[in-house]
Amino acid sequence: MPKIFKILVMIATCVGVGYLSSLFTREGVDTWYRTIEKPSFNPPDWIFAPVWTTLYIMMGLAAGLVWDKIEEQRETVRKGIIFFWIQLALNALWSYLFFGLHNPLLALIEIVLLWLMIYETFIQFNKVNKVAGYLLIPYLLWVTFATVLTASIWWLNK
Repeated sequence: MPKIFKILVMIATCVGVGYLSSLFTREGVDTWYRTIEKPSFNPPDWIFAPVWTTLYIMMGLAAGLVWDKIEEQRETVRKGIIFFWIQLALNALWSYLFFGLHNPLLALIEIVLLWLMIYETFIQFNKVNKVAGYLLIPYLLWVTFATVLTASIWWLNK
């Protein structure tokens, strides 16, 4: 299977998961989210869609680059891809917990697990392909910020 096909499949998968997550997000933003207290450093709503779209594309590119090395580093690639799928599922789950269930505390607990899975994915991807590892750094940084934001929202609204 050609490298470009693997990359495109993974990008499409990540963007698709992002789209599905956005269904909970849109509904929650338009109703509940507008009514809760947010910290002063809360970004404007319009910033989230372009940031997340960019991050999903970078995640998919990273996963495709790693998947392409399956024949050369089967075990490390397999381990990295497993962590990748776990973090992608946790990524989608966060939107449901926060915006769907309106539960910042549960979302906070979950995002800590998400951060750990992203970090482990980064470690595994970095062993296979340095560029793939580097492509996950902005995602890790954004989720670090999102963790602080989630914690702040929980604290302000508990």
